[in-house]
Amino acid sequence: MISIRNRRSGTVMAAIGLALALVLAVRTAGAADDAGHASLVAVFEDFQGWRDAAWGEGLGQYDAGRVRRNIAELELLQARLGAMDARQWSVPGQVDYLTVRAEMDRQDFILRVTRPWQRDPVFYVSRLLPVAFTELPVTGEALSGLQQTLRALPGYLDAARENLTDVAVDYADLAIRSLTLSDGVENGYPYRADPPDGVIGWYEDLLQRAEAQPELEDDIQKALVALRDFHAWLMANRAGMQGENGVGEEALDWFVQNALLLPYTSAEMAVLSQRELDRLWAFYALERHRNRDLPELELADSREEYQARIAGTDRMVRDWLRDEEIISIPDFIPTDWREMGYNVPWIERATPPNYWEQVQFRDPAPDHLHAVIPGHRFDALMAENNSHPIRGQVNFGARWQGWAVYLEEAPLQLGIFKERARTRELIYLFGIWRAARSLGDIYNQWNDMTSLEVAKYWQSLTPLLDPDVARKYAYLRPSPGHGLEYTIGNIEMFQLLGERKRQLRDEFVLRDFHDEFMSKGRIPMSLIRYEMTGHDRDVQRFFDRTPLSAFLAR
Repeated sequence: MISIRNRRSGTVMAAIGLALALVLAVRTAGAADDAGHASLVAVFEDFQGWRDAAWGEGLGQYDAGRVRRNIAELELLQARLGAMDARQWSVPGQVDYLTVRAEMDRQDFILRVTRPWQRDPVFYVSRLLPVAFTELPVTGEALSGLQQTLRALPGYLDAARENLTDVAVDYADLAIRSLTLSDGVENGYPYRADPPDGVIGWYEDLLQRAEAQPELEDDIQKALVALRDFHAWLMANRAGMQGENGVGEEALDWFVQNALLLPYTSAEMAVLSQRELDRLWAFYALERHRNRDLPELELADSREEYQARIAGTDRMVRDWLRDEEIISIPDFIPTDWREMGYNVPWIERATPPNYWEQVQFRDPAPDHLHAVIPGHRFDALMAENNSHPIRGQVNFGARWQGWAVYLEEAPLQLGIFKERARTRELIYLFGIWRAARSLGDIYNQWNDMTSLEVAKYWQSLTPLLDPDVARKYAYLRPSPGHGLEYTIGNIEMFQLLGERKRQLRDEFVLRDFHDEFMSKGRIPMSLIRYEMTGHDRDVQRFFDRTPLSAFLAR
């Protein structure tokens, strides 16, 4: 891409440059010279339809027969993919192929290894909360849909009891707690001055609000009975629920190298994460010494003060991105911070602010860079405007989180916080938490630590971390890897930055680098590296992988 250095025309020209980059990415990633690319897109679209059907709409059912059908149907899709000679394709075509295969491998791993419908009561419980969040009154199709879901809930929980035959003890404990106690974080929940007590409490809240819509009361009452019965069943059977939470080291290695396309073993990632933890603690110590004579940052004492801080931070970040030529901001990015939103709402509790609030209420800048602009919300809008049939539809965690974590320390190194000395400390606290999470995620999946032990381990390493946030993040997703993707993705991002600078030397332009990176979509970082630098060793290893079915049969 042509470097544009005229500051007065930079904003307009940079937006044009980014638009051209996106168009070129769509064209080149379409791999017109690859005869099989249209077939790849067709397989991917069929896979997306399969995935939506496999996990069902609403509450769904997950009996053994359905799971067997899901596996058989996925195997047919994998066979269609495997028949393609993608090694002979162009670089963008190879990248698209490996992206699709990794998406399939993740689903394969969930079906064959983690099996949340058999091992994790939270798999069922977590799907019930959005129903209780419904704003009443509802009418028309919304009303009939809510009634249908409420009436299905007792049968859904009956089926859950039949399916949960190999429950991991950590998941059982979390489900029991989640049904009757607030998680203490309420991320994404409707605001309540006094948050309801768990999932059951939220259905009691729904019942109370249904006084204005009495035709729902009977269905909600029956749903509540089913929820209380499910909680009682978990309590009665808890002693026999002794399965391990993690998948083991070998399975974790297969997953991260095939479903996530990370070019490391889990042991290598543990070493990298420990190095990051030590480095960030050391930098935090140095920063604290440097700022020893400065006043500490104080928590905002009102919603109005907090939102004023967010508004000021948003102006500061946008001005900096433009003036320092960091990244192009297309016209479809909202200019109003309220339209972009933010992650941490103002909630007043009887307990002290949680970890995220402790940071955000002091200075919104670290999380604004990470989660708003040019982080997650900016990133998501870029994806919405990416028309590529594959790259506009995927979101790999190490790319998504690696970019966002990079946007914490990279701006610090670029000088954005030269006037906010104490804020630099918050950046290091965020990094410490990411590195600790990576280690805890790995140890948990190795079954070296239970989730409770991981939560305590994190608290021992991370200043300001409270038990609620630690516990919430210690219990893992349907597939592993979420915790480690932050630090490892960030390491890959800095690796790419350094490698690209070495290649281009004096021709390197930071804004062009960031624009080109964003144009690739939210595909695995290793594949972005392949396209941007030509580094192909990792990609050749990915092509030579052992399929999961063969790996498990060894």
